[in-house]
Amino acid sequence: MRHLLASLLAAAAFAAPQRPNIIVILADDQGYGDFGANNPASKIATPGLDRLAAEGVRFTDAHTSSSVCTPTRYSLLTGRYHWRTRLQSGVLGGFSPPLIAPERQTLADLLKSVGYRTAMFGKWHLGLSWPLKGGGYADDGGNFSKAPQNVSQVDWSGEVKGGPLDCGFDEFFGISASLDMPPFVWIEGRKATEAATATKTWLRSGPAGPGFDAIDVQPGLTARLIRFIGERAEDAKAGKPFFAYVPFAAPHTPILPTKEWQGSSGINAYADFVKQVDADVGRILDALRQNGLERDTLVIFTSDNGCSPAAKIEELQAKGHQPNGVLRGHKADIFDGGHRVPFVLRWPAAVKGGTVAPQLVGQIDLFATFAEITGARPAEGQGEDSFSFASVLSVPGTPVVRRSIISHSINGSFSIRDGSWKLSLCPGSGGWSAPRPGSKEEQGLPAFQLYDLAADIGETRNLVDQEKERVEVLRAALEKAVAAGRTTPGPDLKNDVEVSIIKRPAQPKAGKNAKAKAAK
Repeated sequence: MRHLLASLLAAAAFAAPQRPNIIVILADDQGYGDFGANNPASKIATPGLDRLAAEGVRFTDAHTSSSVCTPTRYSLLTGRYHWRTRLQSGVLGGFSPPLIAPERQTLADLLKSVGYRTAMFGKWHLGLSWPLKGGGYADDGGNFSKAPQNVSQVDWSGEVKGGPLDCGFDEFFGISASLDMPPFVWIEGRKATEAATATKTWLRSGPAGPGFDAIDVQPGLTARLIRFIGERAEDAKAGKPFFAYVPFAAPHTPILPTKEWQGSSGINAYADFVKQVDADVGRILDALRQNGLERDTLVIFTSDNGCSPAAKIEELQAKGHQPNGVLRGHKADIFDGGHRVPFVLRWPAAVKGGTVAPQLVGQIDLFATFAEITGARPAEGQGEDSFSFASVLSVPGTPVVRRSIISHSINGSFSIRDGSWKLSLCPGSGGWSAPRPGSKEEQGLPAFQLYDLAADIGETRNLVDQEKERVEVLRAALEKAVAAGRTTPGPDLKNDVEVSIIKRPAQPKAGKNAKAKAAK
């Protein structure tokens, strides 16, 4: 009953403002503690993000569906857990086949159905079909670290398939995958802006456009978004709103802040890059104000997973900065440092600023939340795992429908939350931090981990032996969520693939280059 009341209150609150413009900014590998509002002890100055938090709502218990790139992006755009697809571990590459099925509704499709102009500027990383000169498409065969053997046959003047324009977006400017994955080319709409006739290296080597330089990507994406805001301003004021999805490729590797920001933090290049991202957020907010769109635009800033070891975490810590705050672990891990992320929302027309929201939410919930805010109706069977948190925006402190959320590590290990309790179905990190999967350190540990995050947010005391009944209840809940095909109310659905929550895919072999080779 209280959830029904909250929903009715939310509907009433959102009846007054017009449908907002929506901008979702997704940073790449930025940690929970990498901005001051989340981490008062942060050593990186982030006035842009702090401003966003002061003028909006800051969620302190927000999660991605995974602790690495591709799966997070799938769930954010579809409101559906990624492990209901073929992607059971790891990530895709720049030449991987598309992950989003043609019949799958995305946020762009949803908002387009109620009149939004939709655009994406940034890193796609959900698979693209690159055409070959003799017909067919390039395919990396699951090895994202290398270009396909037939890459020389790619028709760079042809149209890519399965990308943003096939997933509800009216326009797209960006890159195919992570900035350290070939091909290194800009894509405009369905085509590369130049043929990848050169070979360049940013961690990995591969075909590249002669004019493409990785250091230009962050300023290029920000400039393109700001231009879009100016172009759409008059239409937006006339009641024709826009949706812009902006997945930055920063501060992910290659860590290349522009000259203006190099050395600005006094810590290291990663901290400089975080400052550049923050400044770009500030520029975007300024552009909204200058175009008279500040009040009626909903802006969200979040990250695709926790901070990566590539940021040189120990170096940051030596300078007093904890990029993942008090959380255990980092990118790739099942620990909260892998998937609890910054999540700040501002919408001056409808949301009270300076609010801190401790409710459990996920990026996967944007689908249902945007549907409630805009009055859009999801297609039948879509957004199966998305719960609306609109009630929290209209009535701070309101309980949300979501009590539980499921997370995934890079090797396919699962965890499930129930209130403050978290069960992880693996003995170690499931990722890159210790105890690593298959390591001697992991041997002899209990098969599962149970933590009460209310008392132990750092996940230091495994209560699996003391709370055996709770372990079984949570495990059964996870198995039910997998088998049912959805976690929101609705008809039972069949998963695209069979999902095992116990038998995990093999972890990539450890070695001195393991972190560099693992998913970025």
